[in-house]
Amino acid sequence: MTHRIIEESEMIINPNGTIFHLHLHPEQLTDRIILCGDPGRVDMIASFFNTKEFEVSSREFHTIGGTYNGKPIMALSHGIGPDNMDIVINELDALANIDFKTRQIKDHHRTLTMVRIGTSGALQPELKLGTPVIAEKAIGFDGVLNFYAKRNDVTDFNFEQAFCKAVKWNPLWAKPYIVDADAELVARIGGNDMVRGNTISAVGFYGPQGRELRLELAHPQLNNLIENFNYKGRKITNYEMESAPLQGFAKMLGHKAMTVCCIIANRMNHDATPNYKTAINDLIATVIERI
Repeated sequence: MTHRIIEESEMIINPNGTIFHLHLHPEQLTDRIILCGDPGRVDMIASFFNTKEFEVSSREFHTIGGTYNGKPIMALSHGIGPDNMDIVINELDALANIDFKTRQIKDHHRTLTMVRIGTSGALQPELKLGTPVIAEKAIGFDGVLNFYAKRNDVTDFNFEQAFCKAVKWNPLWAKPYIVDADAELVARIGGNDMVRGNTISAVGFYGPQGRELRLELAHPQLNNLIENFNYKGRKITNYEMESAPLQGFAKMLGHKAMTVCCIIANRMNHDATPNYKTAINDLIATVIERI
């Protein structure tokens, strides 16, 4: 089988043979990957590893690879925001499924399992601080997935239409997309002790999540409309910034992915805690054991 050759300008390989942003070699890639936003949290995740084989840092992308219970595993930070997921997931897939010597797609597809551990703000009053919420359905406000041809193949169109109508979606904003997490992974990681949620991936932290400091909001009632939205029994549970593009890119590229977030603020109850490290540490321990 003959494949097209991917040009140097399309997939940049560093002089040392690593992928452009992540600075990882193909042979360093593991099938199981735990993702997080904060580069510093990578050390917390890797503290659970039995061995540490390598460590690489480039910009906000910090990676530690090692083993847990005899199996290879990596912890990798993606930084803040949905646009970063375009870089991280495309480059992880390139490490897995593109031959760096020939610049051609490999005949045999390699599937990665990726779980993102994050923090989040709740949009339902019953979600207590410290609760782990899985983005069973992730709702992307960023529009990144809309630049790809197979976007409609992995999204829930009817949910999207109902959501846009109910919240009076501003036509100046990018069209939302809704993507399911991998069902088997949700069952395995979530067990019977994690909330299955419907999570918004916002394109920013302040205005896009309804926070108002000195700039007025274009749609001040958006969060109230989101809180009251219900589609076939599904309510919107929480805000974060990366689950939708992670799950969307993973589905399009043939990987397994999901996000689970620790609730550190409740937007409806107006409470928050900056002291969430213990809850995150417990969540990391659970995910590593179950992945």
